[in-house]
Amino acid sequence: MKPIRLPEPPSGPTGVPDIFEGGVYGVVRRAVIIGNGFPASENQSIGLVRALGLADKQTLFRVTRPKGGVNELLHWLPVSLHKKLDYIIRQIYGYSRILLAGRGNKLHSLPFENGGSVGLSSVLEADVKKIVTMAHETFEKDGPLLVVASGRDTISVASAIKRLASKNVFVVQIQHPRTHLNRFDMVITPHHDYYPLTPHAQEQIPRFLRKWITPREPPDSNVVLTTGALYQIDAGALRTAATAWHDEFAPLPKPLLVVNIGGPTNTLVFLNLLLTILSPELGREGRCRYGVDLVKQLTVSLHNVLVSCGSVRISFSRRTPAKISNLIVKEFGNHPKIYIWDGEEPNPHMGHLAWADAFVVTADSVSMVSEACGTGKPVYVIGMERCTWKFVEFHKSLRERGLVRPFTGLEDMSESWSYPPLNDTAEAANRVRQALAERGWRLRP
Repeated sequence: MKPIRLPEPPSGPTGVPDIFEGGVYGVVRRAVIIGNGFPASENQSIGLVRALGLADKQTLFRVTRPKGGVNELLHWLPVSLHKKLDYIIRQIYGYSRILLAGRGNKLHSLPFENGGSVGLSSVLEADVKKIVTMAHETFEKDGPLLVVASGRDTISVASAIKRLASKNVFVVQIQHPRTHLNRFDMVITPHHDYYPLTPHAQEQIPRFLRKWITPREPPDSNVVLTTGALYQIDAGALRTAATAWHDEFAPLPKPLLVVNIGGPTNTLVFLNLLLTILSPELGREGRCRYGVDLVKQLTVSLHNVLVSCGSVRISFSRRTPAKISNLIVKEFGNHPKIYIWDGEEPNPHMGHLAWADAFVVTADSVSMVSEACGTGKPVYVIGMERCTWKFVEFHKSLRERGLVRPFTGLEDMSESWSYPPLNDTAEAANRVRQALAERGWRLRP
């Protein structure tokens, strides 16, 4: 078998002063990341910044929403409107009564420290005025500012920064913003986000709904299309993880099978409900059917392949429902070959990517599947046949490239296979470099 060649990490600075490399004004030496608190989105931005060689010069800002009680039903609103509505509710009705109404829930207070839920007390609130002021005031000393945002809640912040500091920033929006692509210097999004433009998709959309389904036009010149999601892994990151997790994973019997279990997505609940009434196919847009029946299928298939596995590690995502994880723990919790991560730190995810011989991943997560495909190792996906709309296109593209196979339970995990690893992050980073060069800017050497 030919060795798998992974993308190498970016080379570091050469130590040559910028003044001898064309002046500080055209050298991008730092990055601002606009996050939304969801690892699947923020990891894409962090991965791109890493691939551009700016991981040691990045600052993470985060867009936050009100949480608790009725706020959990308002996530389909724009962030600014949601915050205003939350303020009005607090003033008129009293926030505590809203939180306690209905189910007798205990009183929940809003977190005042952004990032506290994930142990990142130093993460800053994404304040447009502060970021724009920083871009203006530090331009002469530190050069242009690279701004990388990902996720729906970050769109208004990133576009406002571009509008107010266009001469001082280069703004990259990851994931399709749906409208007004010219409000960003670059948009990075998967091919399958343009699935609504295909003839097959158009046949599924009632004519009166077509003007509401985005995108409505082919990608502009500032749009970079990827196969899947961006991620942080490259050869250097995997080597580091292999060393860090050596003592835990090296002694495990081989082959090591890593099972990553996701869960249903709950974004835009109101919109999905409306679309389901009008068009069941559209109501399932962007997701795969996920339930107890899928988990039962997974457990049966895992039992069938255990004989060819040396050891198995199972992890859940933050979206995995408790009833799903409980079923898995009940079925495999005492099996001598299987270890189930309990969610406590440290997170073994990078160790899994580095040491696994093969992966089984549920079809619901583009991010989890993309990361596994970035290793060049066998990736088996369960639940592809349950996917609808653009997710069908995503999994189809991976199968056609030989990156994934369906998980049937008939596999012999001792038989390996490989492919050129998915390299979306490095390719997207090259497009950013090209766009900066066209503007007369460049990344620090």
